[in-house]
Amino acid sequence: MTGQWLCNWVVSTNANDWSAAMQLGGQVRCNFEGQKLTHGGLRIGDKYTIRSDKAARRLELIAVPTSFVGSTFTVSKRERNGIVHPLLQLRSDEIRQVFEDDEKVRIAIRNGRIVITALQLQTKIRERLKRLKEKLARGEKLAVTSLFHGGGVLDRAIHSGLLRAGVGSFVQVGVELEAEYLNASLRNNPDLWQADSIAICSDIRYVSLEGNIPQSDILTGGVPCVGASKAGRAKNDLEFAEEHDSAGTLFFDYLAWVKATNPAIVVLENVPEYQSTASMAVIRSVLISLGYVLKEKVLDGSDFGALEKRKRMVMIAYTPGLGDLFSFENLKPHKVREASINEILESVPLDSPRWKPYTYLSEKAVKDKATGKNFALQRLTGNEGGCGTIGRHYFKGRSTEPFLIHPENPDLFRLFTRLEHGRVKTIPAVVTEGVSETAAHEIMGQSVVYEQFDSIGEEIGLSLFRTNIELPVSRDSLSLDVKSLIAGPDFTQNLNPASLMLPSVVAVGSTQQMLL
Repeated sequence: MTGQWLCNWVVSTNANDWSAAMQLGGQVRCNFEGQKLTHGGLRIGDKYTIRSDKAARRLELIAVPTSFVGSTFTVSKRERNGIVHPLLQLRSDEIRQVFEDDEKVRIAIRNGRIVITALQLQTKIRERLKRLKEKLARGEKLAVTSLFHGGGVLDRAIHSGLLRAGVGSFVQVGVELEAEYLNASLRNNPDLWQADSIAICSDIRYVSLEGNIPQSDILTGGVPCVGASKAGRAKNDLEFAEEHDSAGTLFFDYLAWVKATNPAIVVLENVPEYQSTASMAVIRSVLISLGYVLKEKVLDGSDFGALEKRKRMVMIAYTPGLGDLFSFENLKPHKVREASINEILESVPLDSPRWKPYTYLSEKAVKDKATGKNFALQRLTGNEGGCGTIGRHYFKGRSTEPFLIHPENPDLFRLFTRLEHGRVKTIPAVVTEGVSETAAHEIMGQSVVYEQFDSIGEEIGLSLFRTNIELPVSRDSLSLDVKSLIAGPDFTQNLNPASLMLPSVVAVGSTQQMLL
């Protein structure tokens, strides 16, 4: 009785009973042996010839009679520890011609039939690299998969930075749970979206990744940090980030999207504390196993012209062959930080209802100090050269986030306005136009320092050409203009009406899974 044997053929010059070996340099030699060959139906003395299909990256060894005229391979034998094993030695240039520089292949033997194919992993690596190179050569926009899209702050910044480097991009698939955030991005970021873009309003866990999933060139996103940040862990009484009931397992879905869309480049951002989570350890391990090279660093928004001292962990995963020379050391700020907060403040009347006593915060500060909690109030005059981090729920008036002190009454305070919040984060005002002030603070509070990711996008774009200078992109071939991304609120008046066509929107209910 014969069975089936599958193995991964490891490139090595040391063959043993459980591996096949391929000799590099000159003619390729492959040896594989052992009882598994007998189990697969090979018999000592059988003859085989090779039939190759380079396009399919496949070799098949076909059994032939002893009278066959042509190149053949004979199953020989080897004795070990008194046991005779079948041994098959392949020497053929066709192996290298078909599989090029692949380090591993898949060998299947069944009923005496031998089929050698490329590993799916190697095929996907080649596919994403080839796709990216061809788009750069043709001057095409790169397709972006945007997860946890929010109001599009991060993607708009990456898009702007790529344009500085001469590379166009668009959101091919965007996923966001909150309808108001997604609507704002579709309305305020027309340069990001095309008529054929897919906008998905859903919990990422409810989106099915079965079927023909659009392949992307870049995947962006920040896995929600509510379980990893210091405030989130304290508020939810979590021992570790993965314990959070809604966000704890989202890294799993994030990785599923990476595998399904096969991007050449992955951009991940999160709070610095996320670096030490089990989630991040798994993300690193899986991305490396998928053939990516990782670069990671904690960046401070104040180094990129922001008044907000917002630190974020940034990871760039790229495919070797393009982007190899990406370096955080090459990031270039394009904005000079204001000397003080006063320079970005709106004129708010002294009798405006925005000024409030916030008595409960003063009382809470006293209690926190008495119990040893390090939740100090952040009350500012405007003369300061920066402020601390502003989070998603800033509109609630929380104790650790910045308040402005009334110029004449020290017992009154106010929050930053929508425009002021955007300015301390260097976010263009247009991003939050047309939404409530509460939603605007939410969008910006859980986003990024815009100028920081503009610089990251630029470095990603430039790094593509440091190792691929023979494939230049003509700036003239790009239909978008960086200026439209940093202009004021009236910039949409100058856009071609055709560019304002909205993409299709898919909404996924809480009890239904849905394929794109």
